[in-house]
Amino acid sequence: MDASILKYMAFIRTVECGSFTKAAELLNYSQSGISRMINDLETQWKVSLLERDRSGVRLTSDGLRLLPYAKNVCDEYRKLQMQVDDLNGLQSGIIRIGTFSSVATHWLPNIIKEFQKDYPNIDYELLLGDYTEIEAWIREGRVDCGFLRMTSGCEFETIHLERDNLLAVLPEDHPLAKCDRVPLQSLCEEPFMLLEKGAKAEISEIFERSGLTPKVHFTTWDDYAVMSMVESGLGLSILPQLILRRVPYRISAKKLDVPAYRDICFALRDKKTASLAVKRFIDYLKYRNQ
Repeated sequence: MDASILKYMAFIRTVECGSFTKAAELLNYSQSGISRMINDLETQWKVSLLERDRSGVRLTSDGLRLLPYAKNVCDEYRKLQMQVDDLNGLQSGIIRIGTFSSVATHWLPNIIKEFQKDYPNIDYELLLGDYTEIEAWIREGRVDCGFLRMTSGCEFETIHLERDNLLAVLPEDHPLAKCDRVPLQSLCEEPFMLLEKGAKAEISEIFERSGLTPKVHFTTWDDYAVMSMVESGLGLSILPQLILRRVPYRISAKKLDVPAYRDICFALRDKKTASLAVKRFIDYLKYRNQ
């Protein structure tokens, strides 16, 4: 990638993240490298772009004026790369995907393995996050596409992939492990391990629909941390069936006595403006889902 484009991207991501450290993580650079690129821009343009202090970074008035133009340049560069990929017949390219851990663990390795048989020169960049983060990454163009939970009023183009059941997760020797279906009410009577990060997700919604409130003792977006806590007898939980494949923990997964599932979809802003690599990836997903 052109060095100037990299500097513009470093500027944009630093503003979006509010810190050099977070921008460096997103762009796979060192913090000093990101700082140096922005310093180069400030020297080249003879302006101050960012105010720096212990709490992070903020745009200066000059930076505020120049940021939209830097974004436009990066957008046009991305479109240029799409056209180059089209002319090359998909001999090269990159697909940037936002995903959550269960899909990254159990779907993507096989999907990418099969896709690479036909398109071996495509590279991939995977960003792991929760639904809210993935939506923001798609909206901002940080990723080309992403896996999400299907919801009403979704602003993106979506492809429904699978209905994933949500199951009660218990220690192997728990009395409820003998039930065919676990009463949701019973999960409110012991400490609960909630799989959630930031905005409310589908597990909280299950309780809300039934007018129940679990005794949440631990909240995380790490599926495996939840399973480990349950195995240790620290509480009960609800997890997606997808993540419960081939788990190394001594736990029991049971259906609930109420409807509990999530619909997983593949989303992007606009298929018409997607790169050829992303379009081919979408075609493959549609074929897989038939």
